[in-house]
Amino acid sequence: MTLTSRILLAMVAGILLGSVLNLATSASFMPEALEGFIDTWLVGGLFDVVGRIFVASLKMLVVPLVFVSLVCGSSQLGNNARMGRIALRTIGLYLFTTGIAVTVALTIALTVNPGMGVELPGEANFVAKQAPSIADVIVGIVPSNPIAAMANGNMLQVIVFALLIGFAITRAGEAGTRICRFFQDFEVLIMKMVAMLMLIAPYGVFALLTKLFAQLGFGAIVDLAKYFLTVFGILVFHGLVIYSALLKAFVGLPPSVLLYKMRSVWAFAFSTSSSAATMPITLRAVERRLGVKPSVAGFTIPLGATVNMDGTAIMQGVATVFIAQVYGVDLSMGDLAAVVLTATMASIGAAGVPGVGLITLALVLEQVGLPVEGIAMIIGVDRLLDMVRTAVNVTGDATVSLIVAELEGQVDKSVFGDWHADVMTAENYSTDGDPERPTFLEQIEEAEADDEPLRPPRRAAGDG
Repeated sequence: MTLTSRILLAMVAGILLGSVLNLATSASFMPEALEGFIDTWLVGGLFDVVGRIFVASLKMLVVPLVFVSLVCGSSQLGNNARMGRIALRTIGLYLFTTGIAVTVALTIALTVNPGMGVELPGEANFVAKQAPSIADVIVGIVPSNPIAAMANGNMLQVIVFALLIGFAITRAGEAGTRICRFFQDFEVLIMKMVAMLMLIAPYGVFALLTKLFAQLGFGAIVDLAKYFLTVFGILVFHGLVIYSALLKAFVGLPPSVLLYKMRSVWAFAFSTSSSAATMPITLRAVERRLGVKPSVAGFTIPLGATVNMDGTAIMQGVATVFIAQVYGVDLSMGDLAAVVLTATMASIGAAGVPGVGLITLALVLEQVGLPVEGIAMIIGVDRLLDMVRTAVNVTGDATVSLIVAELEGQVDKSVFGDWHADVMTAENYSTDGDPERPTFLEQIEEAEADDEPLRPPRRAAGDG
């Protein structure tokens, strides 16, 4: 079985087992001792520990991967004009897709009316965290302490620092060349660590989904079925139809290839609910499966995981209409325009972690004068929807990366057109999918036999 098939199988198995455990523990005939064993030792013990270790392992690679990829990418682009053009196109496309997402969400929500007939809860309590001002976000982009930014996972500051180093390398002559080679070697090492981690991915995905569905079940979906199905339907429509239309309209590439090659990334995004944690997998897929050159992917993917929150914008649009209808508040055209603008701008700088959409949703509700306490009504199903909208977000990252790279002539068409590019099984994973290529251990043995040091491959200058 390919690794993608194993991950998808683990995802389905986790959902089924978690649902069975949820039904078993809620059954009246279940012995108290057995119920306690399932809750304490299985759900809260084994599956919780395995899932948390898996997510922590993914996050461990995020900062070094983003930093090294951006340094290598920016140092290979050659001049500031080209980098500026790529940056403008990337940011512009991310904001454009987010604006489309929230506009479509508001339009469909006002047609479906998910809040009509829903009774106002007697006690609704939600305390929103304070959202930073736009001025603070802009100032916070520049790192005063780059090491602290890396330690705290402040991705915008890491991105800025990495870009500055990449620009400096292009102007440092021979010293810059030596440093560039070091970062290129380091990037090979980081990607090898990603490959090693993906071998245990099915077990991590299985543990995460088993725990989640064992705790939530499907009762919360039944209570808010109309809201849940509205958000879910718009997310699927945006991820499959809108992105496909944009890819076809801007660069004429077949969307079916993109959607087919994003399957494994969706599984990671769905199980972790974090664009940041999924970033190493997204970057690998965009480079090795879609053929985007690292000089572009190294910039667009980290930036997208930080500022591209189309799925979150969809949730905010539907949730705003839902809460307004439950509280009996009519939204004017000015209010709807404010929702579009606020939801689009709030996506910039929002951390790619589970649940961040609720923080920015509070900002949107305050903008149009709706009670923030209404968020308490949708918390029950938000965790499940968060999984789907994260999958939408990473699809948007890949789509924008592909569009920008194609406009810059930085797509390897032989890789993009190969349906089996970078499709690997557990047995040949260390050969990067090429059965004719010796494994890493075999390379070490050959190097020792020849009494030569083993060095990782380097990119040729300008090869990407």
